[in-house]
Amino acid sequence: MTRTKAKRRRPASPSGQAAWGGGSLQPSQLLRTLRRVACALALFLLVSSAVQAQQPFVTDDADVTPKGRFHFEFSNEFDLLQRASFPNLKQNTADFELNYGLFEGVEIGVAAPLLSIFNAAGTSPRTVTGIGDMNLSVKYNFRREEENSRIPALTLGFNFEVPTGDTERQLGSGLADFYMNGILQKSLNKSTKFRLNGGILFSGNAATGVIGIRSRGTVFTAGGSLVRQFTPKLQLGVELTGATTSNLQLGKGQLQTLVGGNYLVKDNLSFDFAILAGKYAASPRAGVQLGVSIDF
Repeated sequence: MTRTKAKRRRPASPSGQAAWGGGSLQPSQLLRTLRRVACALALFLLVSSAVQAQQPFVTDDADVTPKGRFHFEFSNEFDLLQRASFPNLKQNTADFELNYGLFEGVEIGVAAPLLSIFNAAGTSPRTVTGIGDMNLSVKYNFRREEENSRIPALTLGFNFEVPTGDTERQLGSGLADFYMNGILQKSLNKSTKFRLNGGILFSGNAATGVIGIRSRGTVFTAGGSLVRQFTPKLQLGVELTGATTSNLQLGKGQLQTLVGGNYLVKDNLSFDFAILAGKYAASPRAGVQLGVSIDF
């Protein structure tokens, strides 16, 4: 999930000979090692390609990582849960995602969340922490948007979620999920983009920890976002996303709105931020998200 980027050469890893073996590392050697690491990190940030910036929005964009390049996202979202989730009160989701441009127009990815669930007093345990369900994805951009054309960019995304989370601790669903998402993206002007998603979860459920629709079976999802580039470094946007089961029980569904954006720290590094609010049992009541996105 995540802009036209310059394809630049990835820097080679610096070499060094720190004495880690049987002896202890001397202060002077430690200082030299830290300097090498700092220089390598600075070089990495300077010469990598321009950053992708789909995060923090749930609505996916039509762009994919260029062939032979990587895109990494880390986000941490802290949510207050709906009263219907009692005795679960809060959830923190630290999400790690790595995407790779396999071919022109084709991206593969893997994502894994580290979940913390906070429960009411008198509940045992009060806090649960662990790895949630892992997600594998393929994204295919089969039509790019062309200048002066009314036809938008079009992309298909496919996700397979592996039940790696502990179901007894509410960290995983225990189900293998298969999800398909259609993505439409249109530039309204040079600085504003509209994105629309529509998806179907064919099997499994749509829960991440205690957030999301937990009932098993078909789930329909939809979302739209409007994002505007205010300065060369800052873009802000708003989105509305939702999900419902095939029997259309909205009270057990998911509906949330998010306001957020990205600040470009380097050409390949952005700081991502958002606040969100939700309605219905499967959505968080309120939340805040912070993260970073890096291209290399």
